[in-house]
Amino acid sequence: MNFHAIRALYKFEMARTWRTLTQSIASPVISTSLYFVVFGAAIGARMVEVDGVRYGAFIVPGLIMMSLMTQSVANASFGIYMPKFSGTVYEILSAPVSAVEIVLGYVGAAASKSVILGLLILATARLFVDFEIVHPVWMIVFMVMTSVAFSLLGFIIGIWADGFEKVQIVPMLVITPLSFLGGSFYSLSMLPPFWQKVALFNPVVYLISGFRWSFFGVSDVSIALSAGMAFALLAVCMGAIWWIFKTGYRLRA
Repeated sequence: MNFHAIRALYKFEMARTWRTLTQSIASPVISTSLYFVVFGAAIGARMVEVDGVRYGAFIVPGLIMMSLMTQSVANASFGIYMPKFSGTVYEILSAPVSAVEIVLGYVGAAASKSVILGLLILATARLFVDFEIVHPVWMIVFMVMTSVAFSLLGFIIGIWADGFEKVQIVPMLVITPLSFLGGSFYSLSMLPPFWQKVALFNPVVYLISGFRWSFFGVSDVSIALSAGMAFALLAVCMGAIWWIFKTGYRLRA
């Protein structure tokens, strides 16, 4: 394992984050804070509790998870797309660096950014609402697994994309709607029976539900299903990346 190469790719991607703190960190934190103000204060004043949890606290896991997913995809996709766009990806591919080391460098940096952002949003949420984390270890586990899984997905999108529009279209038209429909702001028990069944086909439901369970001990689906879905997403994305490097899809001119 070439740890020097992994560290070089990782440090390069992380350095880009520190150069663009406003876009990478400040903007998502401020946007999420506005959600707390609008949904937590305005709607929370009329909707006192959901599943025995104050509404302002209830939406905290959903908002953190939504930011984790969108930022993980955006960071990883942009990170690998730019070398493709500039042509420097061929220097990486011709260097004595394996596919595993390339993925560890880029995906590790994207996931690290998302975890840092998630922890900052968690700290910011304390300014607006009071809450306790019942299972802090599971909270970290779900945060890391989600960040890694969606960073892998973003890596795939960055390789697939042949224009900036395609880099942005999946987070905007797929990830964000699935997050809103995945129970970020409500419990599935609030939906009619038919739509409860339909919602179970949304994989984001399981991630948000498991993450919320780590906070309050309540969830829409079992914790085993939530963890299983997270591992399934990891496995599917790793399989897709293995195929991409094996075939050279969108990597070899």
